[in-house]
Amino acid sequence: MTFVMLFQFVETHWPKASMVQGIVTAMRTVVWYIAAFAILGWLLLLLGWLHEHSRLPSFLQSVLLMDILDRLTNKQAIEEGLTELENATYIDVASLSNALKQRVIGQDRVCDDISSQIRRRLALSQRGKPVGVFLFAGPPGTGKTYLAKVLATELERPLLHFDMTQFASGSHSLSQLFGMNKGYVGSDSYGKLTAGLRDTPSAVVLLDEIEKAHPDVLKAFLTAWNDGFITERSDSRQISTTSAIFVLTSNAATERLTELADNYAEDPDTLRATAVEVLREAEFAAEVLNRLDRIFVFRALQGLDVARVAALEIEDMIKSYGLAVVEQGIDPQIILTLMARYRKLGKNSSSRDLVRVIEEKLADSLIEAKKRGIKSIELGFDDEQRFIARGRS
Repeated sequence: MTFVMLFQFVETHWPKASMVQGIVTAMRTVVWYIAAFAILGWLLLLLGWLHEHSRLPSFLQSVLLMDILDRLTNKQAIEEGLTELENATYIDVASLSNALKQRVIGQDRVCDDISSQIRRRLALSQRGKPVGVFLFAGPPGTGKTYLAKVLATELERPLLHFDMTQFASGSHSLSQLFGMNKGYVGSDSYGKLTAGLRDTPSAVVLLDEIEKAHPDVLKAFLTAWNDGFITERSDSRQISTTSAIFVLTSNAATERLTELADNYAEDPDTLRATAVEVLREAEFAAEVLNRLDRIFVFRALQGLDVARVAALEIEDMIKSYGLAVVEQGIDPQIILTLMARYRKLGKNSSSRDLVRVIEEKLADSLIEAKKRGIKSIELGFDDEQRFIARGRS
């Protein structure tokens, strides 16, 4: 502004000084250019600040900040298509089923059925309820819990595992799972279930031995399964369960279900319908049975299936010590010993319990092998027919 006033003064007092007038005109032009650039700079700074703080008017956004998708294609159509892809999840039934059968022994029909159920339910874009509420019923040691864990792994979902024998009391169990009522000690933290689903809403929720849970706990789960949410008691927040998969396991009515599994091995529909009635007769909670989406009856392991499970359990036990079993490194007599014990114990047998017997006898030699830097071992018997682990180079 000072320069402009100076130029006007010169023009007024030396109007005939052509050289001065030329200089004044040139300088005036320069000043106006500088002013224009300064104004433009301030406008750009203002627009940047408005955009950064999300205060830019919508009409300016479309004019000044056009997305490359708006310029080159139909952005709205892409956004709508992306939403559909995110809401609908598709899986390959054959691939999932094969992956499950490779790790869960002796339950091929269950693996096929659960894979089909999961695929169909994940494809639904609107549910309002969990992806599925499934019951795995049958004898202990047949892979019910293990299948749920493998399913979570194959679906790449977190696993929330609860042993329901620990939730057999009323109010205490409710507070452990769903939080403490506001105003009581402990109400500053969420329950185990509510916190888990808050942080991992797409989890596989495994409820082991559901028949052991307190009736009040079962009643609280009905909201999760019927209405699609659970309520955290400390702050009354509703936490969605619509993306979760609930897997319940039960050892109830083991003998009857084992008979049914043998009698209706080729008729799964009749097997499921009859299993429901058997569980009712065993006083399994009726409200839970009424809410289940599917019951899967596990068959008792027989023949080589017992051997396969025992071999896998031994391999997992060896891996837990940071060691590996060489090919054909388990003496067949060890497997036969486990199979004999399994048959002797009958319905009360569990492959995990049997393997623990071997672990107790092998622990010292496994620890010693690890200390010596041995990576691979083989299992056999010493001269006194005791279990022993030998290092292999």
